[in-house]
Amino acid sequence: MDATPDTPGEDFAQLLARLRDEYGVNDSQIATATGVSPSTVSTWNHRRRQPRPDALRALAEAYPKFTEHEIFAAAGRRTPGPLSPSAEERLLQLFRGLTAEQQESQEIQLRALNEHNRSRPL
Repeated sequence: MDATPDTPGEDFAQLLARLRDEYGVNDSQIATATGVSPSTVSTWNHRRRQPRPDALRALAEAYPKFTEHEIFAAAGRRTPGPLSPSAEERLLQLFRGLTAEQQESQEIQLRALNEHNRSRPL
């Protein structure tokens, strides 16, 4: 299949093949750029596992011809919203103002939302 950025239905393995061609890199170089092992990249190539969001973001940063949105879409995930350092600090300040029980409750809710986003089709 000849995949292009606008090709609907391109999966992550296809995107990786396109990325390797575009940048002339191998799986070991992709692994280094994303902070995972070459065997993990192999599982992505063989469609046995999908990468975690941090690896997807690292891939977009290392290979900027591929947008974060394009990479997350190929992995079947919604692109997380941006979080600036100031927004992160504001959220941490709010969280620090909660009781231990409230923090635990919020963490449970956030985990549930993250899981929902991972399992929800685009």
